[in-house]
Amino acid sequence: MIYKNLILPASLLSGTIVGAGMFALPFVFNKAGLGLGFFYLIFFGIVSMLINLMYADIILRTQENHRFVGYARIYLGKFGFLSGFLMTVVGAIFSLLIYLILFVSFINLFPDNYEVLIFWFLGSMAFFLNINKITYFEFLTDIGMWLIISAIIIYGFADFKLSGPLLINQDYFFLPYGAILFSLAGRVAVPAVLGYFRNNNKSPALAKRPIILGSLTPIIVYAVFVLGVLGLSAGNGPSEDSISGLAGKLPSEILYALIILGAISLLSTYIVIGRDVKKSLEHDLNFGHLLSALAISASPLLLYFSGLDGFIKLINFVGGIFIGIEAIFIVLMWQKASKIEAKETIFKKINPLIIYSLIFVFIGGIIYALIY
Repeated sequence: MIYKNLILPASLLSGTIVGAGMFALPFVFNKAGLGLGFFYLIFFGIVSMLINLMYADIILRTQENHRFVGYARIYLGKFGFLSGFLMTVVGAIFSLLIYLILFVSFINLFPDNYEVLIFWFLGSMAFFLNINKITYFEFLTDIGMWLIISAIIIYGFADFKLSGPLLINQDYFFLPYGAILFSLAGRVAVPAVLGYFRNNNKSPALAKRPIILGSLTPIIVYAVFVLGVLGLSAGNGPSEDSISGLAGKLPSEILYALIILGAISLLSTYIVIGRDVKKSLEHDLNFGHLLSALAISASPLLLYFSGLDGFIKLINFVGGIFIGIEAIFIVLMWQKASKIEAKETIFKKINPLIIYSLIFVFIGGIIYALIY
């Protein structure tokens, strides 16, 4: 029962969270300092857990079946609907673009751009899978990611040397903000976790513990991954995407396994993000099944071939602005939704000081991301 009611649904969330953002963290931590990086990671890991729980509570308290855009329309009116639509769809498309870019760093075995087309095709086709199949796929990719982390730890700690500052580099004090927010974002998987319990004829309120576990597990994954990559990259420091700098520093068998398992992990998160936005277009904008799938499938590919690149810049942009605004919307929506009586809930109440502190932190981060 623990496996089905806790581990499996938690892996659906953690498997979605652990994705492209992880590969930006070693570079960011090396620049900003390990101490500062870990502070950001722990702090925003807890914050992201609260945001995920609040979003789950919004879903449980709302009778209609919607996605983020629909909830924004219900609780924040027309402005919330329009801005929520732009933020969710555009932000998700840029996120999918990031996954395409990172995938090229993993697999560069084919000429021209065939590798990105393969990744895009497999990810787009999987938008049509049901949630139970996706849940088992996420669980398997979680196992694969732990194997990757274990290999990097073993080889990275064998001769660990830190090339960057140990505690804080004031010149890059805010650098981790956008990258860590992006790497911890898991809101898109929350409806799937609730849907998992509904599909198995169980109370969706049981999702609280899996959401907590699924939100906090990536903190541990990222911490050991960062230390392992920094150990392997001693001297020159890690590359922006972590992966391209590992060639020649791992045995070929380990490197090939890293490429394969990493690509599968990226694919799993690509599927969940795309599926969530597809459902949003269907439920909130009344797009047809085929039209919504085509729109979400084609957009990131068009952006990729338009020449947009810059892994760290894109992650900081999407994390600092889109994820930050999304979190503020969830807090504001929860404030209104919490007044609705419901049989099944996640929270009864939250201290107002926590609410206003969350809004203040995200507003400050958005301003920084826009200025710098």
